[in-house]
Amino acid sequence: MRERELIACIAAATAGAGNGILQGIGDDCAVIEKEAGRVWLLTMDALVESVHFNPAWHPPELLGRKAVSVNVSDVAAMGGEPGFLLLSLALPPGLDDTWISAFVAGFTSACDDYGCRLVGGDTVASPAGISLSVTAVGEAAADRVIYRSGARPGDTVWVSGPLGLAAAGLDLLKAGLGRKEAILQPLLDAHLDPRARTGLGRVLAESGLVHAMMDLSDGLATDLAHICRQSRVGARVRADRLPQHPALARAAALLARDPLAWMVSGGEDFELLFTTAAGDAEALERLVAASGHRVHAVGMISEEEGVFLERPATGGATGREEDIAFQGYEHFSTGGGD
Repeated sequence: MRERELIACIAAATAGAGNGILQGIGDDCAVIEKEAGRVWLLTMDALVESVHFNPAWHPPELLGRKAVSVNVSDVAAMGGEPGFLLLSLALPPGLDDTWISAFVAGFTSACDDYGCRLVGGDTVASPAGISLSVTAVGEAAADRVIYRSGARPGDTVWVSGPLGLAAAGLDLLKAGLGRKEAILQPLLDAHLDPRARTGLGRVLAESGLVHAMMDLSDGLATDLAHICRQSRVGARVRADRLPQHPALARAAALLARDPLAWMVSGGEDFELLFTTAAGDAEALERLVAASGHRVHAVGMISEEEGVFLERPATGGATGREEDIAFQGYEHFSTGGGD
């Protein structure tokens, strides 16, 4: 059973919305009524040794920071503000005290960065390997929450930054090339210490221009397919419009890889993926620029189901189109992260 099939199975067994639940399983966060037009945003993510991280090259302080960022990113994707975190730690016997202290220091420093607080959790022994789980609680105005399900035919598809950095960084670390050249550092940082786009998420939510949004955790191909499935639409992405960091080409040369594969299918970018009406593009770009951010138009929402990548004609070759839906990272069908 694939990951999305498992989630669908669990969702089918739950009560769904009602009794104060505005959104249950199926979005970046569950959305629960609070009061006075406000809602709670609830999310949880796990990080497991040898699946999401390798202690051989992932410093504990940066792992602590990443544990916060990947959860806060879900809150950002709904247009909310993070408030509180719960941490569950499963640690193997004999783990060095300095590792634990560094992890906690990283975790709390990330909380300070995002303006949220660790308020509880659990600690247990693990027979082998480190495992941790974080629950994040955020909030937002009920009428400003952005769901995955609002994309409309004709919408422009946007991303908030260059793609494929984290996947390339991970491949460099696996190949033992992580410290080879200074130009590669942004790729390593993207994997080891990602940053959630909380400020931009709130700007987009408050603009009233965004129809659908989620964060890019499993790769553009898979995450855009999630938006399309929830919205009952399709999408076309232009390969030549995908924002590429300069370091990506160097990593591709070192590893003999196609940088486009990282940009389309690589996970853990934690950029924001969202849609707006095509006619709102100029207003959106002005608003985002005024807030100190930048966004990139990469495609269009269509009525036809499926997510397609359009490769333009180059040299003597003709352009081509390929179906890329759900070609990003997925648990239970690949070999894992680190």
